[in-house]
Amino acid sequence: MKNEPFDVFLWANQVDAIKNNVSAELFLFNKNYTPYKIRYSDKLTGAVKSVFMQEAISYIINEAEKGLECRDYEKADGEEKVVYRASLSKVDRAETLIHLIEHEYKDIDYFSENEYDFRKVKGIIAKFTYPSENGMETFYIAKILPASSALRGTSSWEINGESFEPFSAEIALKMPEDNQVAIVGDTIIVFNQAKFENLFQYDFKSQVLAEAKAKELTEKYKLSFSEGLTLDGLLADKKPLLKKVQAMDIAEEMPQDKLLDYADEMQLELMTDDDGSIIIMDDKDLTMFVNLLNEDYYVSPVNGRRYEIKSKKLLGEPEGEPPRG
Repeated sequence: MKNEPFDVFLWANQVDAIKNNVSAELFLFNKNYTPYKIRYSDKLTGAVKSVFMQEAISYIINEAEKGLECRDYEKADGEEKVVYRASLSKVDRAETLIHLIEHEYKDIDYFSENEYDFRKVKGIIAKFTYPSENGMETFYIAKILPASSALRGTSSWEINGESFEPFSAEIALKMPEDNQVAIVGDTIIVFNQAKFENLFQYDFKSQVLAEAKAKELTEKYKLSFSEGLTLDGLLADKKPLLKKVQAMDIAEEMPQDKLLDYADEMQLELMTDDDGSIIIMDDKDLTMFVNLLNEDYYVSPVNGRRYEIKSKKLLGEPEGEPPRG
């Protein structure tokens, strides 16, 4: 039986019923999606739950009565009164962040301005945990932290009564109050499409195109990837490379044996494993593979030097051959 899509309305009502039994933990994460633990005062417990959890579930519950819909992210078109659901496994950076928090918690450092630069912080994510019949349940609420949300003690003053005083903290934050992203199990709930895409650098159109081209490439070529890497993920992250692949007719490209011969001729280290699969260890290997497919390497007949061609401009058809196309 096909799995039913995640029911965001049922989830919101379930969380609302047990909201007093929920505990919260905060993490900052940087632009490389490395998380950092950060403590908060007991005096902020209510505010943390309100700004992150309660705002989100209240919005879903209250707006459901006014026609709020939940649709698949593939159908996103920026409509009002719509939240979207996406698969966590398709959003690499979000999946990496959750994996680190869940499985490498003991290795996560506490954030300190003396040790880490707040200017590199990308966002904040709250982890909520509560007991249920199935054991402990968890969900996350994430928000982007724009640079403008931070006030630094060295350049800020505070008003105390009738006078200015030195700012008493290293950094103060204006916490975003809008709903942006929730993560429940393997489902991402998107409240704000633009902020979701910014938060996790996710471009759906590029991802769809990358998946389609990855399918074509893996059907024609034997490729082996390092653990954790996928062809579509690498292509989606490298838009110039994806654009180059998009322009190719993969079915008409040279076969694998010719490609390997071409790599040897160009003295390029395109490695293969025992099964003859081309090994892709990182984006540099993928770039070499795609450049070979596109015949972007050239040996000068004049000086014998090897070149990488950055741009191809057809000067004309060889004499004696009819024009192509």
